[in-house]
Amino acid sequence: MARGGGQGLARVAVVVRAGAAPLWWLGVFAAGIGVLVPGLTGRRIGVMAGAALFIVATAVVAYARRRRYTALSRSAARAGKHDVLQDRAVAVRNWRRGHRWWLVLAFVAALGSAFAVPAVGGMLLAGCGAGLRLKAAWLGRLERAENALLWVRVDWLDGRSGRPAGKAVKAYRSTGIAAGDAAPGGARRRTAALV
Repeated sequence: MARGGGQGLARVAVVVRAGAAPLWWLGVFAAGIGVLVPGLTGRRIGVMAGAALFIVATAVVAYARRRRYTALSRSAARAGKHDVLQDRAVAVRNWRRGHRWWLVLAFVAALGSAFAVPAVGGMLLAGCGAGLRLKAAWLGRLERAENALLWVRVDWLDGRSGRPAGKAVKAYRSTGIAAGDAAPGGARRRTAALV
């Protein structure tokens, strides 16, 4: 907790986007290795099943819990002057550290599944990464429409899931569009932020 009664706040879109790159690249790598293994079903069936799973995973992850995000954004209270806005790099690093073993297990499972159905596990992982990227982009459009950036208390992200719209999250905070070092949607700002 910050001094003066303030809270540490992490950007919602940054936390969502934090898992996109590792899931995408681990999935691509696992699928590439998986294609080299003939598997029980053969490569053609594996790649076709993997492509279908990629599309389904992307859609499911991108659209999951949108009502919850929208409801939390509509009821967001303005951040106080004692609240501490977490840097983008810190939020990304914290999420990835908290999920590193899950990422490793998912990668190993994706590689192992290639012996049964080639490339399927890797394409599923990559689809989850793509879905998170699309969800972060949607959050960016929501932030631009409301002309406010959305933040979540860091202590509500400390749990095992670390989800910015999970049960532990009671409300969001909001700031002006120029606050922090991440643009709407969680990407790096191209120009210096005007705080």
